[in-house]
Amino acid sequence: MQSTLAPAQHCDLLVVGGGINGAGIARDAAGRGLRVILCEQHDLAQHTSSASTKLIHGGLRYLEYGEFRLVRKALQEREVLLRVAPHIIRPLRFVMPHAAGQRPAWLIRAGLFLYDHLARRDILPGSSAIALASHAAGAALKGAFSRAFEYSDGWVDDARLVVLNALDASERGARILTRTKCVGAVRSADGRLWRATLESAQSGRCEVGARAIVNAAGPWAAQFAAALGASSRHGLRLVKGSHIVVARLFEHPYAYIFQNPDRRVIFAIPYENDFTLIGTTDLEYSGDPGAVRIDAAEVAYLCRMANRYFRQQIAAGDVLHAYSGVRPLLDDSAHSASALSRDYLLECDNAGAPLLHVWGGKITTYRKLSEQALALLLPRLGLDAPAWSAAVPLPGGDLERPGGLIGHYDFAAFLQRFRHAYPWLPARLAQRYAHAYGTRAERFLAGARQLSDLGVELAPGLFAREVEYLRDAEWACSADDVLWRRSKCGLHCRPQHLAQLQAWFDEGTRI
Repeated sequence: MQSTLAPAQHCDLLVVGGGINGAGIARDAAGRGLRVILCEQHDLAQHTSSASTKLIHGGLRYLEYGEFRLVRKALQEREVLLRVAPHIIRPLRFVMPHAAGQRPAWLIRAGLFLYDHLARRDILPGSSAIALASHAAGAALKGAFSRAFEYSDGWVDDARLVVLNALDASERGARILTRTKCVGAVRSADGRLWRATLESAQSGRCEVGARAIVNAAGPWAAQFAAALGASSRHGLRLVKGSHIVVARLFEHPYAYIFQNPDRRVIFAIPYENDFTLIGTTDLEYSGDPGAVRIDAAEVAYLCRMANRYFRQQIAAGDVLHAYSGVRPLLDDSAHSASALSRDYLLECDNAGAPLLHVWGGKITTYRKLSEQALALLLPRLGLDAPAWSAAVPLPGGDLERPGGLIGHYDFAAFLQRFRHAYPWLPARLAQRYAHAYGTRAERFLAGARQLSDLGVELAPGLFAREVEYLRDAEWACSADDVLWRRSKCGLHCRPQHLAQLQAWFDEGTRI
């Protein structure tokens, strides 16, 4: 897989930013026959797009702010994404305990009715009221909570969603350049072409000629626009969201959504078999998006909110891992960060070769955003090609037949076939491979007949053959790329495993 540039390159579309929106736009454009280059200053999904709550959802709480259009769009996309990526996206049932002093029960029922009916549902079941005394989710909660509401949404491996979009874009002809920064761009004298300068530590500087540029730089979007001298009528507010990971607080497969006195909600989600993921915070942020970190006050807040509901109490010392991300949200003059719209806006500068800015957005609506971005760009480039991404699985997502969408959501059936094909794989490892790679797992398992055929175990559950695949096919260049973005194996690692894996990358050979 090529990852460097020749001295000069020309393309129809230069996408700046390797988060979910940039990768999605690159995939859509490449699938329509455009010559595409995507550059990302760090690793794919290294920032915002790997720091989400990992939900594919309509956003139940956004109904409270009157965001009906956004919720409907997100609910429609929820169904689409469950079909195109059934390996990395899975259905998840949420339980919302109810208590006096919170939003009244009739209001929650009305909101859930809208949530069930704003968009067509073919895969996920609707909502219901439940008695916690007889429900599996009740045992982990304090006795003060006797009733709750249950509804459906989806869970996603967010960073892998980005990587699979980039992988599909690459296989359709796009050039994906990680650790490559766009340090500047100017329009040509006749205004018909962008001349962009790209820089990487590996290749140095080179020039790219592009008929159009997409600014999908996420929390750096406004900064990149200013560097190009582009003006905008819209602004971004950067909002910091942090999550904590603790040892598993419950055994069942349900997730929780907790209402809190500050009118915010937090989620507690089953995570990587052995853990519970709790988040998120919403705080205004003004620093370097690449340097964002959780602080002690956020840890205390998330522990305190979880402790209002769970029997098992947690404190800062119980936090095994934490992460933070910066969400670039449209500045809609909302007073609080949590009330800011999660919708997106596409703004095209047509003063010559097009410059398309992507402002805001959420991971659930990335595919629709990408489709709309191409609808804006194609006429300006004198091109015409139909939308296609809603009907084609992401790499590994053709669980039922090659190249086809699933007829109904049944990952369990695929997992059963997968385990039958590789009976020597430990159950947990087989499940991880099936979820992370779907049908693509055979690309590094081919010819293996026993666990030792996968090479040395570089970290718990992480064998050399998989790491070679991630390096050669998915742009992994470091231990962190593998442990925290291509997988979440870092949760099971000790420092010596990190050192061994990094040594493998540094040496460039099998250990």
